[in-house]
Amino acid sequence: MSADGTTTGAGTPADGTGTDDDRRWRRVHPVTPLVRTWAAFVALLFVLGNQAIDSVEVAGEVAGQVARFWWAAVLAVLLFLGVVVGFTVLAWRMTTYAVDDDAAHLRKGILFRQQRHARLDRLQAVDVRQPLVARLFGLAELSLEVAGGADSAVTIGFLRIDDANQLRAEILARAAGVKARKARTGAGDGAPVGTAGAAVDRSDVAAGQSAAVAADGGAGADVVSPAGDDVPAVRTPDADAADLPALEAPENLVYEVPPSRLVVSLLRLPVVWLILLAFGGLGVAVGVTRNFGLLGSVLPGLLGGGAYLFSRFAGEFGFRAAISPDGIRLRHGLLETRAQTIPPGRVQALSITQGFWWRGKGWWRVKVNVAGYGTEGNDTQHVLLPVGPRDEALTALWLVLPDLRTDEVAPLLDEGLTGDARTDSVFVTSPRRARLFDPWSWRRNGFAVADRVLLLRTGRLTRSLVVVPHERTQSLGLEQGPWQRRRGLTTFAVHSTPGPVAPRVPHLDDADAAGLLAAQAVRARTARAHQPPERWMEAVAELAPTGTEQG
Repeated sequence: MSADGTTTGAGTPADGTGTDDDRRWRRVHPVTPLVRTWAAFVALLFVLGNQAIDSVEVAGEVAGQVARFWWAAVLAVLLFLGVVVGFTVLAWRMTTYAVDDDAAHLRKGILFRQQRHARLDRLQAVDVRQPLVARLFGLAELSLEVAGGADSAVTIGFLRIDDANQLRAEILARAAGVKARKARTGAGDGAPVGTAGAAVDRSDVAAGQSAAVAADGGAGADVVSPAGDDVPAVRTPDADAADLPALEAPENLVYEVPPSRLVVSLLRLPVVWLILLAFGGLGVAVGVTRNFGLLGSVLPGLLGGGAYLFSRFAGEFGFRAAISPDGIRLRHGLLETRAQTIPPGRVQALSITQGFWWRGKGWWRVKVNVAGYGTEGNDTQHVLLPVGPRDEALTALWLVLPDLRTDEVAPLLDEGLTGDARTDSVFVTSPRRARLFDPWSWRRNGFAVADRVLLLRTGRLTRSLVVVPHERTQSLGLEQGPWQRRRGLTTFAVHSTPGPVAPRVPHLDDADAAGLLAAQAVRARTARAHQPPERWMEAVAELAPTGTEQG
């Protein structure tokens, strides 16, 4: 700790000159560039080493000459390492971040400077990610997902894992309107700024501040400028003021997926059966023809299936869900661990699915659309429950929509999960003439309406129930092909944010689809108009100290 009370190191304020703004710029961990680019360096070293070995093996005379000029090889290696170290140091010095009450800011770039802003009022989810190499150094990166288009996330890292968790708590608290009060030190108190004596003033919590997010909004724009432009330098915060680090909200574990259940669920997937059939057929073909070249023709497909199974296992390993005042917390991962925080009300749509391969176990899978996640990246970030019994699937639903946990809605959910036209009392399903288009599932395809949500049901072999809150309806649409038009059928679709959940019901009667479109538009407009302001993190204010010292 320096004399002025600021600390240096990973994720902490660094020395520098004053800036035009009031932000406290901090640097990431010094090994961040190396963690991000280690694969490229390893690949380059492999290529250079391979070429050197090939050149040495050309002839003994060349090998002798290389032996005489060994110092040139050593010099080349040292020069390469010097370039790598120089690039790493320069990239680290040019990467800084800051957080204020309105946004999180990130500056990076060597030849071109890039500055990104993630508005906290559009914050959708906060993830702490640890790739395998970062875990070796005890580091993590923070990903801020905002309501924007593609590549709208702002990634801060790498930081020490404790600093990343602390920064996540600070960002979530600021997004809720919990503002840190500037603590001024007296002339002779001897307490360094930013340590004991700082406190959060509850009076700063804006009573009327709303963190409501428009899902079609945009993230802050990126600003790129030539490296020669004047850019505010990293500064040390004023000696008379500092922000109190926010306390991480406690959590209560709701459910977790045992590794044994995850393994059994993967072994029941159709891809496993296809791999086994391929191996069996390949063995018979090789035994009959004695042509081992057949192995090379099917090996890529088998490796692809194995890679898919391993990625599912590694991504969903150790999955656990907890609830806290700052939202739904999800943790999972084997090689790369991810800790997600999805604020309440940010889920745009939810699906509960069950393939026929899980029907004997009664297992279900729950996925969500969250504004800001999009369709890029790992599909695991959209999973709310990888595999679990019916009770856990409904619990996952109630985490997002607790209002559905009532006796009145229970029969509706039962129909949505396992019912069809022969047993329905609420769901409106496809007419009998839809058998031509969907002979297996026409009795299952249908919709129902509750006070808070629209329920869309499809599939027989793979059962699916999609739940869309009325206020999260982005837009509505009707789709009708020429053959559907002749049969008086229409497909109804709810347009949600990008993600794995696609809310739609095929082959409804024309009148039912048109009536649903008109009624759902009114329900969505009314729900948004009567939705109270989302003070989704105000509960965190109760966890903040008031006048007590921080140890």
